[in-house]
Amino acid sequence: MSNKIAILMGSESDRLTMEAGLPYLDYFKIDYEVHVMSAHRTPNLVSEFSTKAKESGYSVIIAGAGMAAHLAGAVKANTTLPVIGVPLPGGVMDGVDSLLSTVQMPKGVPVATVAVGKAGSINAAVLSAEIIALSNEAVHAKLIEFKSNGASI
Repeated sequence: MSNKIAILMGSESDRLTMEAGLPYLDYFKIDYEVHVMSAHRTPNLVSEFSTKAKESGYSVIIAGAGMAAHLAGAVKANTTLPVIGVPLPGGVMDGVDSLLSTVQMPKGVPVATVAVGKAGSINAAVLSAEIIALSNEAVHAKLIEFKSNGASI
């Protein structure tokens, strides 16, 4: 299994929130790339990226979006890789709409969904490390260290 994560966000304005998880990926020594693409504004790009993600060396995709929050689902529709959805604040009740849009996937199309906002970005990074640690002892050792440090870096 690869040791590379794709971090997708629906808009450049999501960057500050989505980058909250990057220090955690750095701590676990996991490679990542950050991309801006939208399920609504650039659907062909999302489809092409998702379809080729595994062959491009990614092992997990983290997708953050607000409001209608269809990015994670659009990605999952085109890949067998694990997809982690990060609902972003800004819409109804500061992110409840994006939480419901991300978590309510149809059967057979799972998207792991984490907390709204920066906590979600961080949890997505940690969950990605846990997935990679299933086949990577170095990341597993860093997870043990992380847990023994009270789940902090």
